[in-house]
Amino acid sequence: MADRKNDFSQGSIPGNIMKLALPMTAAQLVNVLYSVVDRIYLGHLPDSDHLALTGIGVAMPIITILMGFANLCGTGGAPLCSISRGEGDDEEAERILGNSFTLLLILGVLSTAFFLVFKRPILYLFGASDATFPYADGYMTIYLCGTLFVMISLGMNPFINAQGFGRTGMMTVLLGAAANIILDPILIFGLHMGVQGAALATIVSQGLSAAWVLAFLAGKKAILRLKLPCLRLELGRVKRIVALGLSGFFVNLTNSLVQVVCNATLQAYGGDPYVGVMTIINSLREVFIMPVHGLTNGSQPVEGYNYGARKYARVRESIRFSVGITVVYSALFWAVAMAFPGLLIRIFNDSPDIIAIGVPALRIYFGMFLFMSLQLAGQGVFTGLGRSKQAVFFSLLRKAIINAPLTVLLPLWGMGTTGVFAAEAVSQLVGGLACFITMYFTVYRPLGRLADGEAPEGI
Repeated sequence: MADRKNDFSQGSIPGNIMKLALPMTAAQLVNVLYSVVDRIYLGHLPDSDHLALTGIGVAMPIITILMGFANLCGTGGAPLCSISRGEGDDEEAERILGNSFTLLLILGVLSTAFFLVFKRPILYLFGASDATFPYADGYMTIYLCGTLFVMISLGMNPFINAQGFGRTGMMTVLLGAAANIILDPILIFGLHMGVQGAALATIVSQGLSAAWVLAFLAGKKAILRLKLPCLRLELGRVKRIVALGLSGFFVNLTNSLVQVVCNATLQAYGGDPYVGVMTIINSLREVFIMPVHGLTNGSQPVEGYNYGARKYARVRESIRFSVGITVVYSALFWAVAMAFPGLLIRIFNDSPDIIAIGVPALRIYFGMFLFMSLQLAGQGVFTGLGRSKQAVFFSLLRKAIINAPLTVLLPLWGMGTTGVFAAEAVSQLVGGLACFITMYFTVYRPLGRLADGEAPEGI
């Protein structure tokens, strides 16, 4: 058996989770800065009004899909690695790591080629107008050239965190974020590259992050390493990775679907300013939801490891702790969003028209944010324990089954642009409650019965 470093079946559950969650949360927040900082700069770009910001908003569904492919490999393989480690099978864990990496490279090459070929019709389909298309096209052309860097950085970093190296995982995104923050003003304003400069800064930064990830996973400090014999794809193992990873993939795919439907509907009912407002709201959502992702992702290695080690009482304690912290944080963000919507919008754009549209839209959109956090917490448990079917179902339920149809129907029923933002609030309420209640009755309570028959720790 390999060295049992980072044994999550020992020690304090809150301590184990926070050891991973704090650096992962910081990493998640910093990771969002790649795109959010771009939007802040572009929202204040001279002579473009809100058009540059809106153009990036139109391009965001493509970026979200690319991130979905990274999540397919990362959220599919990393929890399986944790479970295998908990079972004491580090050889299988390394094969999962290697297969995930090969799968990620294949998906990265194919998706890059597809979007480069069909970029123009896709951007117009996703809500571009003749005024915003040049900005969206300029950004995406450069961004797509660095797709593999982005996918390696995002898709392989979870395997560092799954081994318990939370600080190393945090450094992956801190390295790239520092480079991005330095390069953005130089390329956007100093060299007058505008949106192309923002895209170039992003892919150079992600290239540095990707190099860091690969150097660690191939080095001696890693418990599980990238090895050539493990890179050969094996069908059974790939099926397991994809089955579990579909949850993370569908989160991004359905987010992209809703972004497309929202942009197209808002373009039809309100025009470019409303698409710009949705871009701002999505940016705020990405920033403020990242700590929730960090907490749930930080708990997954602990839950998966203890589940593989048959420490069911510790799994339940992990669930209670992660859900409690998530709810408290979400309540704090909700209060800030309701109290200071105008201040949040001005971070991105101070146009009076954008603020007038954005304040009521933001309050409606985030009205049920607390319930969305319950969905993320419940879905994180399903993923961490390898429950792929439930994780995939609830990924689809909130966005594809509830949100997207309501985004189209509510405006048709007389609500206009308000209906687009209300659709999100309804989906947060219904989807969040459905996911969390299902997790409680199908996972948490049954684990309690298993824990009752579990030998006390130390025996």
